[in-house]
Amino acid sequence: MSLLTIPNEKMLSQTQLTNLHVPRTERVASIILGGGEGVRLFPLTLSRCKPAIPVGGRYRLIDFSISNSLNSGYQKIFILTQFLSSSLHQHIFRTYQFDPFSGGFIELLPAEQKPHKKTWYQGTADAVRQSLECFLETPVDYFLILSGDQLYNMDFRPMLQFARHNDADLVVASLPVNAKDASRMGILKVNEACQIIDFCEKPKTEEDLSPFYLPHEEGKNYLGSMGIYLFKREVLFDLLHADPREDFGKHLIPTKVKEGGAFTYLYHGYWEDIGTIGSFYEANIALTRPYPPFNYYDEGYPIYTSRSYLPGAKILKSQIDQSIICEGSIVEASTVTHSILGPRSVIKKGTTIRNSYVMGNEFYAPPVQIKNRPSKLSIGKDCVIERAIIDKYVNIGDGVQLINKNRLTTFDGEHVFIRDGVIIVPRGANLPDGFII
Repeated sequence: MSLLTIPNEKMLSQTQLTNLHVPRTERVASIILGGGEGVRLFPLTLSRCKPAIPVGGRYRLIDFSISNSLNSGYQKIFILTQFLSSSLHQHIFRTYQFDPFSGGFIELLPAEQKPHKKTWYQGTADAVRQSLECFLETPVDYFLILSGDQLYNMDFRPMLQFARHNDADLVVASLPVNAKDASRMGILKVNEACQIIDFCEKPKTEEDLSPFYLPHEEGKNYLGSMGIYLFKREVLFDLLHADPREDFGKHLIPTKVKEGGAFTYLYHGYWEDIGTIGSFYEANIALTRPYPPFNYYDEGYPIYTSRSYLPGAKILKSQIDQSIICEGSIVEASTVTHSILGPRSVIKKGTTIRNSYVMGNEFYAPPVQIKNRPSKLSIGKDCVIERAIIDKYVNIGDGVQLINKNRLTTFDGEHVFIRDGVIIVPRGANLPDGFII
């Protein structure tokens, strides 16, 4: 069977599903997993969890999963958090406030030790299991489990209708991927009815991959799990009790596939799992293209985030090309190409920024002076910054060159790091005049 020949009458097309009336969409609650330690995103995760990382200038990564849920009509949302979650909690409290008559809510469920269980979350399934009491009291028919560290724009209502149409116990969202991507995902084998008949989490060898091969003209010969699971309420509860292991992808999904009743919903839109510095960098820089693969200018499916009361960006005698300049930024006689400047980015005269993401700041100058922290927040005069990520609250002196002159793939320094060939200046760093790497 080819990915191109899965019959539409067996699975219903995206268009058909969108045009169908989806009853009682409020009978779905979303559970967003706040992510682990984010080791592969170091040093961006030095002081925050993955879902709290700024994306695209003014968003946080978790905003995309929350917005997809809200745009689908699912306003009952739980967020499970554990590592360095203070920044994430603060963002959620400031941003998402529901009308008291809407019935919607976002409830944060941080990991906590309980009398009967004195351990932190041990995995994705364990996190849901430890919070089960909250979910038992939620009157819904389905639970939609999402990851808080993915970049995509998806309407979940067709997926729900697909589940109802097939009376599925579980629906796993999937998309065609190549062999390289398949090795870092769960991959699926399905029959013509889109029922999952085999599942393997992060296959290690070609021998592991070969049973899942499907012909595809673009070289995307595997069905990769997006880590998005739609469970019937009682099926989820029963599975969590029957299989006490920790992880959905490694343990519980394969268990359910063997039991039967697991289907896949094929998604063809843009989706990116932000798991490494390289993938994070490429996903952000891609937003500066004239026609980016991910469109967050769609008024029909907005991405929600915290409100801003800043003035528009001020551009003085500068050359800007294919770049995103966020509110409150001041760019003076500089060149910015294929880059993102986050809120309150201050760029001084003669500086060139290419293929870089400057996250910006939450204030123009620190309200309190902290030892070994910069007293001003700006990028100085006559700097050259190329293929870099500049985290928040950074001050860069005059004449600094961030160009990776030795073409390093990995580097750990006092002021900067390099991962996947990308220079990262961590949060709160202060680069002196004339610094070069």
